[in-house]
Amino acid sequence: MTSHSTPPADVPPQLSDLHCFTETEGVITTTMFDIPGYRVVKVLGAVYGLTVRSRNWAASMGMVIKSIAGGELRWFTSMLYSARNDAISRVVSETKARGGNAIVCLRFESGDMGGFAQCCAYGTAAVVEKVDPATQVPPQLVN
Repeated sequence: MTSHSTPPADVPPQLSDLHCFTETEGVITTTMFDIPGYRVVKVLGAVYGLTVRSRNWAASMGMVIKSIAGGELRWFTSMLYSARNDAISRVVSETKARGGNAIVCLRFESGDMGGFAQCCAYGTAAVVEKVDPATQVPPQLVN
């Protein structure tokens, strides 16, 4: 088995919030039920990506104090972004392992599990092919 190294993503300069950018290694991801200009050739089934994060107790204490004054708890926000990105990476890996090149109906769930933050990304893995030559290439596939 050969290991392929994926080059870092070419992040467009207009993306100022990198929390929202996750490398999908060429897999098209969409929350829609279809991909305009593409046809589903094969459905590979439901795929999941899960992660559970523990909170740093010192940061948690600091956030309790911060919550008294109000405002965004940035450490927790960052932790949830990180958990979401890990979940996406895992669902993409599972899709690729099944031979897929797309995830349709991608959804997220997050919640608290007794002091731990959990995030789940799930959707339907599929093999898609482009059927409309006028369709622009999805942003995930542009280098």
